[in-house]
Amino acid sequence: MSKHIIVSNEGFTRTIAMRRPEKRNALTREMFLAMSEAIDSAQSNSAIRCLILAGRSGVFSAGDDLSEILDDADTAPESVSGRLVLLRSLINSRKPLVAAVDGPAVGTGATMVLHCDYVIAGTTASFSYPMIRYGLLPTGASSLLLSRMAGCQRAFSMLLMGRAMSAEQAREAGLVNVVVPPGHAINEAQRLAREIGELQPDAVALSRELLKPSMDELLRRMDEEEQLFAERLRLPSVIAALSRFLARNED
Repeated sequence: MSKHIIVSNEGFTRTIAMRRPEKRNALTREMFLAMSEAIDSAQSNSAIRCLILAGRSGVFSAGDDLSEILDDADTAPESVSGRLVLLRSLINSRKPLVAAVDGPAVGTGATMVLHCDYVIAGTTASFSYPMIRYGLLPTGASSLLLSRMAGCQRAFSMLLMGRAMSAEQAREAGLVNVVVPPGHAINEAQRLAREIGELQPDAVALSRELLKPSMDELLRRMDEEEQLFAERLRLPSVIAALSRFLARNED
């Protein structure tokens, strides 16, 4: 279990919180795997009826830790494989997922939110997918989910142009259910999770299946995204773009 992932159970709710403030909750392979384990282990635990994903220190997540990706570039992209494990856990979850988003949700952080059933955002929240700037493709079936939720035009703006959405814009686009004052997202998420926990769990699970794209469809799109990247794009150019980005931010 990663020291940067805090897992706590209260009543029917499991809260999975990212806490790496010095890196704006950027996600390492260890963090991806710890979150995946927390989600997967909840599936067979009848006492857990709802999962909350949250960030700490005023940030949801800055996405993948780019420095770890670069460190792995000459061997195996271990951080990338960790990300895929987490995204598959989100897709396969039979328990409702609630996101409590304060501050930025970037890249994989924003993709995680797309897989949640209910999203509560503080007014400081924002959502962005800057992967195109590094020559990366959408991941985690975000190309499917975002276009269905927000429409093809908004998906183009976010996924292909790297434009960000504010909390209020995301609510208007259908990505966010409720916008609350800064710091209140987690409290509202906990209240909502208690409400969900009081519902009949089998009926909730079956209703989610009717509402969401099927697991098979999501996994197929996720695999297609990864295959297109592997077959069509050149990894050295991606690594060079990531290196330039990190160099600019270190200056």
